Amino acid sequence: MKYNCLSSSSYHVGNYSITTIRKKDLKLIKKWRNEQMDVLRQKSILTDADQEKYFGKVIQPSIKEKKPNSIIFSFIKKGRCIGYGGLTNIDWDSRKAELSFLVDTIHSQNTKVYRDDFSAFLQMILNLAFVELSFNRIFTETYDVRPTHVDILEKYGFRLEGRLKQHIFKRGVLLDSLVHGLLRRNYIKSKVT
Repeated sequence: MKYNCLSSSSYHVGNYSITTIRKKDLKLIKKWRNEQMDVLRQKSILTDADQEKYFGKVIQPSIKEKKPNSIIFSFIKKGRCIGYGGLTNIDWDSRKAELSFLVDTIHSQNTKVYRDDFSAFLQMILNLAFVELSFNRIFTETYDVRPTHVDILEKYGFRLEGRLKQHIFKRGVLLDSLVHGLLRRNYIKSKVT
């Protein structure tokens, strides 16, 4: 299946691809989300039933919509699902969306692997967002305990737009949230130079 708003169900760069989120990946995604709750907005452990409900009530209907609220992909490397992500909180009038990305917990713990994975994902999702969909802005919120993640975002042109002080309670403390954004004109300009 492909999202009604897209020209393809999958996109590729090197050994990586993103494909319309697959039901068969839900248990892996649940596992990774539960293991990495400290970097997500998630507040409680997800169950298989939670995943099935989300897929049936949110994902499947959005695939058919011309202007879905989210466009979510399974993230594949050499034929194996290693993560997921996409565009969420889409505002079609303002042509903006929030970037979402989560990778296998083991991959997330190896800086080089994480850099390779996230970089490949960004190449595909930013091209999809800015070229195919002509979005104007992509933004993201990252807790300040993820310096590698922030470094990669900034390498790809995201600019720090604000720090929300003591914004979220995780790991037993209040953490700052970093808001980054990337405008289409800056993305296109970086591709030309």
